Amino acid sequence: MEKAKYTYWQDDGYWLGYLEEYPDYVTQGTSLEDLQEHLKDLHHDLSKGLVPHVRHVGELQLA
Repeated sequence: MEKAKYTYWQDDGYWLGYLEEYPDYVTQGTSLEDLQEHLKDLHHDLSKGLVPHVRHVGELQLA
């Protein structure tokens, strides 16, 4: 099973969050479970190339 880390918080009755791999794309839900469903949909769209000009986070080995 594939996993993805996400950051989330509650603000004015909504749950907001983003996928750690795609911090530029914040989504929201009416509950934590609703937010998780939106994050799953967002991950699908981003990983399948359905969103143009996506920024990615990488790690560079320096030494």
